Amino acid sequence: MNMVVRPPARLPAELVFDLVCPWCFIGLRRLDRALARRPDVRLDLTLRPFLLNPEMPGGGMPRSEYLLRKFGAEDRARRLHAAITEVGRAEGIAFRFDMIVRTPSSVEAHRLVRLAARTGQGREAAEAVFNAFFTEGRDIGQVEVLADLAVGLGLGRAETLAFLHGTEETEAVQAENLRAHRMGINGVPCLILSGRHAISGAQEAEVISRLFDVAVLEVAGE
Repeated sequence: MNMVVRPPARLPAELVFDLVCPWCFIGLRRLDRALARRPDVRLDLTLRPFLLNPEMPGGGMPRSEYLLRKFGAEDRARRLHAAITEVGRAEGIAFRFDMIVRTPSSVEAHRLVRLAARTGQGREAAEAVFNAFFTEGRDIGQVEVLADLAVGLGLGRAETLAFLHGTEETEAVQAENLRAHRMGINGVPCLILSGRHAISGAQEAEVISRLFDVAVLEVAGE
């Protein structure tokens, strides 16, 4: 008897995220894990910028100053980082918050991700930026650092530097951030499927998989 094999359901998806958000790094890894368990699902994923620190100066600020402003006390930040490090370890991420010297603006890094997305490498670019910042302590607000990451993706260094020294995609990043807020998104990561089903936070792979179920059933019923 011939068995009819259904092709994977293709779902449009958006991941609203910021590249200086450790939970977004964890959330991206958990999304990957959920997809690895669901060969019946394929995502057409669009990465959408969100700016957790929209007023951050272009050159960033010393990490100690940022943590004091955000958490009020260094020991509070240290406890939070320890908890995130533990969660990240389960996702294969070796967070090194102690190596971060400056908290950057993430606008330039988002621009790089958008540049890489033109050749289908947006997801890879995001991973590279996350790793550089959170596991190596590199300043992802610096165009030279971003150009190094671009070379690792196979992009031309000179072309990338020319892009980053310009203003292309800057307005788009700001517009995407504004769009997210207008949609009521005030925390990231936020995963949106088919433009209708959303979950916020770095949800476990099992929770993401249940959202897949809802979206797939909807597609099957159309």
